[in-house]
Amino acid sequence: MRIAIMGAMLEEVEPFLELSEHEPLLKYFKKHNDIEYGGNVYHEAKYKNHEIILGYSKIGKVNATLTAATMIEKFGAEMLLFTGVAGGVNPKLKIGDLIAATQLCQHDLDITAFGHPHGYVPEGAVYVKPSANLLHLAKEVADEKDIDLIGGIIATGDQFVADKSRKDWIKNTFEADAIEMEGAAVAVVCEAFNIPFFIMRSISDTADEGAVEDFDEFLKHSSQRSSSFIVSMLDKIK
Repeated sequence: MRIAIMGAMLEEVEPFLELSEHEPLLKYFKKHNDIEYGGNVYHEAKYKNHEIILGYSKIGKVNATLTAATMIEKFGAEMLLFTGVAGGVNPKLKIGDLIAATQLCQHDLDITAFGHPHGYVPEGAVYVKPSANLLHLAKEVADEKDIDLIGGIIATGDQFVADKSRKDWIKNTFEADAIEMEGAAVAVVCEAFNIPFFIMRSISDTADEGAVEDFDEFLKHSSQRSSSFIVSMLDKIK
């Protein structure tokens, strides 16, 4: 199968691009081609029986949309796995925890002036759901690794949230568990092209006044944990 692995920042996909000094995630991951397209670089590789297309979009919904669509339309991805970090909104989530999106929404999409709910766009829906099969595979991986993988709602917007009042509004409005800047955009693209997708985030901060400092400190560790989980999922995908 041809599988896209996507992140937003270089740090989120770096574990796939070079061998870790401490854990050789990619001992079976053979990179064979780099292609520049649309102002971005995509890495073609092979992992066991899978053809992999790997890339990072850069931050934000527009960049994420462009990258996801390119992976599907130009590179022929049949499935998309998104890995990266997010801010925790659910107080049960701690830095380093893993969350798999069961639904995704856009918290900054607002046409409420026309009587629609926050996050809704005509001919669409507030929430987009990922592949139930991939969520099931993720639960199998989590059980085997004895990892507490939390399923929940991820809210996406073109804002780095570091404000408690905004965080609380998103949590209450969308029943969100985590906040980030790309996931729902990727979800909309995959749904439009009927591509099964899975979006997982490792919590790097708690989206409050200390978010910037926490994000910088825990970005690398959180990215490595998320990437390692994605590699284990590849082993289960037929």
